[in-house]
Amino acid sequence: MRHQETHRLHRSGWLRAAVLGANDGIISTASLMMGMAAALASPQTLLATGIAGLVAGALSMAAGEYVSVSSQADVEHADLARETQELKDDPANELRELTGIYVARGLAPALAQQVAEALSQHDPLAAHARDELGIQPAQSAAPLQAALASAGAFALGALLPIVTSLLVSNRHVIVGLTISTLLSLAVLGAVAAKTGGAPIVRGAVRVVLWGSIAMAITAGIGRYFAVPLT
Repeated sequence: MRHQETHRLHRSGWLRAAVLGANDGIISTASLMMGMAAALASPQTLLATGIAGLVAGALSMAAGEYVSVSSQADVEHADLARETQELKDDPANELRELTGIYVARGLAPALAQQVAEALSQHDPLAAHARDELGIQPAQSAAPLQAALASAGAFALGALLPIVTSLLVSNRHVIVGLTISTLLSLAVLGAVAAKTGGAPIVRGAVRVVLWGSIAMAITAGIGRYFAVPLT
């Protein structure tokens, strides 16, 4: 019977982008609105601030993720193209190189030679991509996927403080933003940790900690410059 194991590594690309997007959406939008609320902004100004932060942040996250992951993909493609040419020009040297990699990892030279030959007969480029270049199919760059996941997650995260500002009176908006933001960050951190197989409490605490710092600083800035805004 074939043994099947469940691993979480294949989730790393989209999970990183989604968690980063949601975390940024919650923290940046809530912090921005917290600063404006501390500066005595009107409900209309507060709502406009939140919506502007959502749109600008989501587009910025999408663009940043797409450019970043595209750059990674370009590097991977360039390395694979160079490796393909080297395999074509000097396969014997590439075989020795692959053998040396396995020897360095602890295999006996004779066994390393056998493994390198077997893998080279099956798919030499895949063997070199994985063991020489460190390119794993499960972690290969997907620019559009990362951009959409990041932007969508940011927008969903940013909606929370916006909805909170609509449901809570302007007099209690700072308290409402603080409570809803910290609770949502704790849930986000716990879910992300659970999905990635990490300790749940640690994942929740670290997200809440940084969110608290961000909101405290922006609230302080808003309070310092507090003037009636319309």
